[in-house]
Amino acid sequence: EVQLVESGGGLVQAGGSLRLSCAASGFTFDDYRIGWFRRAPGKELEGVSCISSRGGSTYYVDSGKGRFTISRDNAKNTVYLQMNSLKPEDTATYYCNAVTRTSYYWGQGTQVTVSS
Repeated sequence: EVQLVESGGGLVQAGGSLRLSCAASGFTFDDYRIGWFRRAPGKELEGVSCISSRGGSTYYVDSGKGRFTISRDNAKNTVYLQMNSLKPEDTATYYCNAVTRTSYYWGQGTQVTVSS
């Protein structure tokens, strides 16, 4: 069974940090590019960050550059998103996504709430 399980969300004050994890099982993890997306209330899904299958290439949304760091541990089938200097506008449900040319999977999401 394919699973992507996000964890690490929570309530944090502005300026604080969280580290999200995305644990994968049921597929060949290191064949997949992994992305983090978020959906804030009343807004569209937004791509936050992604990392290539071997970790050599990363992408960040402009609002996350300098604050977010994505990494992966293929031995643990896990991708991390370190988020620092969090802002209230980072409040959203965060989802991880695994994709190749022929398939993709989504996790169920983890809630991040940043209080001002």
